Amino acid sequence: MKLYKLSYVLLGASLLTTACNDINEMEPEGSAQTTEQVQRTNEAVPSMTNATYANMYSILGTPCQIWTNRADDFSFIMMAISADFEGADFMMGDNDYDWFSICGEYSSRNANYANPYIRYVMPYRTVGAANDVIAMFPADTDVPDQIYMMAQAHVIRAFAYMNLAPYFAGNYQTNPNDRCIPILSEGTDYANNPRATVKEVWESIKADLDYAIEKLDGYVRPDKSKVNQQVAYALRARANLTMGNWDEAASDAEKAMEGYSPATAQEVSVPTFVSIDEHNWIWGILITQDMVLSGNASYCNASSWISAFSGDGYAAATVNTPCINKLLYDKIAATDVRKGWWLDADKHSPNWAAITWAGAAGDAIADLVLDDGSKDVFLPYTNIKFGQKSGIGNVLNNNDFPLVRVEEMILVRAEALARGGHEAEAKALLQAFVAGYRDIGYNVESTGRSLLDEIWFQRRVELWGEGFFVQDARRLGKNIVRTHGDGTTNWPDDWAFNVASDNPYLNMRFPQTEKDTNAGIVDNEGGRQPVASEAEGSWDLTDGVTD
Repeated sequence: MKLYKLSYVLLGASLLTTACNDINEMEPEGSAQTTEQVQRTNEAVPSMTNATYANMYSILGTPCQIWTNRADDFSFIMMAISADFEGADFMMGDNDYDWFSICGEYSSRNANYANPYIRYVMPYRTVGAANDVIAMFPADTDVPDQIYMMAQAHVIRAFAYMNLAPYFAGNYQTNPNDRCIPILSEGTDYANNPRATVKEVWESIKADLDYAIEKLDGYVRPDKSKVNQQVAYALRARANLTMGNWDEAASDAEKAMEGYSPATAQEVSVPTFVSIDEHNWIWGILITQDMVLSGNASYCNASSWISAFSGDGYAAATVNTPCINKLLYDKIAATDVRKGWWLDADKHSPNWAAITWAGAAGDAIADLVLDDGSKDVFLPYTNIKFGQKSGIGNVLNNNDFPLVRVEEMILVRAEALARGGHEAEAKALLQAFVAGYRDIGYNVESTGRSLLDEIWFQRRVELWGEGFFVQDARRLGKNIVRTHGDGTTNWPDDWAFNVASDNPYLNMRFPQTEKDTNAGIVDNEGGRQPVASEAEGSWDLTDGVTD
């Protein structure tokens, strides 16, 4: 197997030129055309409509869209991994093969680094693709297929902004007038497009979802890689939770869940979370064989980076399979099936007892080393939550990735109910979910945590590795707590620090190319990169879960 060592600075003039072109391509030329012009084009070339619509979806997970030689270039999936790595619960190795290391160490605020550049550009490319679809048809069209396409574009646009806003500004409820991110609307001057406020961005997101929910009534999608009304309800539930609209969030989450049931304890007692066909997924990214068999794309995907079982991936080959922080792991009850989603301190898990790989079975897989370089030893607390869609040790890295699961909607509804003054109903919902599907010994009344902290604990365990931690921490005003002092964590030594919730360094910085081409940008500032040698001063920070 051929692996490329980490290189995260934008190296040399040629790559910097590429970066500038990427920002230019981010500006959606199609959305600047009049509706009449676009329609004339579509009449002349009917296939363009379908191609524009398909592009809006393919951009979500297609590998290597910006560079052909970066193993961390895979759109919204890499954004989820990057964001989780900036949190407390999810870590990878501190070595030369960890392309996401800048997230663990927080050098991801460098305006010239590729990782934050990808995380900024891809949502805006997605907004541009959605704007192209919206511009294809008259706003007042009465053609059902056109209405459905436009409505889906509004959902995708909202989703893209939702993956930017939490990282560039503070909490909606406490800092609504803070500068957030630019909005790309019709007539935007891209050379001078100032940052909208947090309030304006989230109101724009909600307006998109309001429109989509109305227009997608009756739409039947071909598969779960496309959005429908229930996906729009799910995203609006997230938005309402962020905005403090508790009753609306609870109602939207309930509508999003209709017809779906959580994965059973038996179903998640083995490595899984790899197929869009899993019945508990409401929406996901479908990874096809064609997407991962092109050039370096075989490494640019979820299988390569978060699955322990890829036969040709970065993680398993380079001791970078993501691990859980033992601070969180130690809080998971022994009766909880999810404890087996990770190896324990002795590299044991009951969840892989029936699995074999190259003659090794169960716990023996942890120390299996393959001569072809595709598998090295696993560290304690390595995750085996994510399986391998095409089979253990398979080289086809085609794992799908969940964007919305019914379990998340249960937890959204529980939180919204609790915050809205319906604690008894929230407790009953949480008890039914956890005891019925994850931990037969669970008792919501005896956790020792407040109800809201207990819900966050359940989110952190259930949604680990799916990109929620930092968004939640910022929404909830929580500190990022990786360690309580020497010997309490398994984070690599150089990254064993905590970050206070009000530290302005948590705000992402804008890429240099955006600042160079958009005169309206005023960058975030303040704070500085945390360092482990100063961590002792933050050991008393708490988060309500790992205290």
